[in-house]
Amino acid sequence: MTKTEKVELVAQMTESFTDTAAIIVCNYKGMTVEKLEEVRNLARENDSEVKVVKNTLAAIALKNAGQEEVAFVDTNLVIWGNDQISTCKVADKAADDNKEFFAIKTGLLEGKVVDLATINAMAKLPSRDELIGMLLNVWNAPVQNFTIGLSALATKKEEEA
Repeated sequence: MTKTEKVELVAQMTESFTDTAAIIVCNYKGMTVEKLEEVRNLARENDSEVKVVKNTLAAIALKNAGQEEVAFVDTNLVIWGNDQISTCKVADKAADDNKEFFAIKTGLLEGKVVDLATINAMAKLPSRDELIGMLLNVWNAPVQNFTIGLSALATKKEEEA
């Protein structure tokens, strides 16, 4: 990789890291290319990005983006996205599917370093669409109950008449 390619990569990652809500650093040592592609496809489906990048370049990009410092050691795969929950879900699912080769090391949520427990807890939360569905069900319940009650009352009145 030439110096200009490195500068371009750092500039691209700095721009991405500046606008992102979640950045997760994972160990992928020993994974096959097919398994890495599965992780990339899963991230793409959830509007997240995945990149294997050199530790020094990732550290420079994080610093330039104004994020807290993260210790990059050994082999690292970086997953980032604008939705914290879906990004955490991508990392958690990849870790569950590839237990022997893939592990979450650390992450940044809203620019602050978080530990593995926080990332796992975020992954267990329902997504935005699921939460909206739950809220709509709660709002519709009184209307449904009222409609069922009116229907039962109309049926009772018809039987009496």
